[in-house]
Amino acid sequence: MKVLAEKHKLATRWFHWINFPILMAMIFSGLLIYWAYDPYRIGLGQVTLFHFFPSGFYAMTGVGQKLAIGMALHFALAWIFALNGLAYVIYTAVSGEWRELVPEKKSFGEALRVALHDAGFKIPLPPQGRYNAAQRITYSGIVVMGGLSLLSGLAIYKPVQLGWLTALLGGYEWARWEHFWLTMSYVGFFLIHIAQVIRAGWANFRSMVAGYDLIEESK
Repeated sequence: MKVLAEKHKLATRWFHWINFPILMAMIFSGLLIYWAYDPYRIGLGQVTLFHFFPSGFYAMTGVGQKLAIGMALHFALAWIFALNGLAYVIYTAVSGEWRELVPEKKSFGEALRVALHDAGFKIPLPPQGRYNAAQRITYSGIVVMGGLSLLSGLAIYKPVQLGWLTALLGGYEWARWEHFWLTMSYVGFFLIHIAQVIRAGWANFRSMVAGYDLIEESK
């Protein structure tokens, strides 16, 4: 017989669903800022294999001239992102939730097994808790990335007033480069995360909304 059991606490769900649209909007507004001056590419010497972003992209979308809108939106959302992130870290620390999120010594080896299993290899899953080893590493990494995004964002927003921070990150150009690749990492995380949610099925998504899941009653 199946019974309802709590899977995700209310605070966790609130932090998640506040952060998701805010981070999405911050990525978009940050790209509006980047599109006003886009120096980054993948290549060797004078040979460019890929440019962020091709000129045809700007001609098609017209997004290259939206710097002022991007900056206004980005800086306004940054405060909400920072406050929500800080509240989440404080809640996780005070409530003891960090014990289920922070990776353990065995997590890295188990995470490889989880990744291989999800990729379709016939490898048995290690014991699964509330969060598996791969989730522990990923979710903890996202928190660290959020802190680095705020620091690098402040370094390029106020490079004179916060000169010590800009210097600590390697200077203005390095801080901008770090901020950009953190953003690209968020995009990659979103794509993988959404794919995993779809793969896990409706029940998993429902539990992140309602907080509860149907499980077999122990006898």
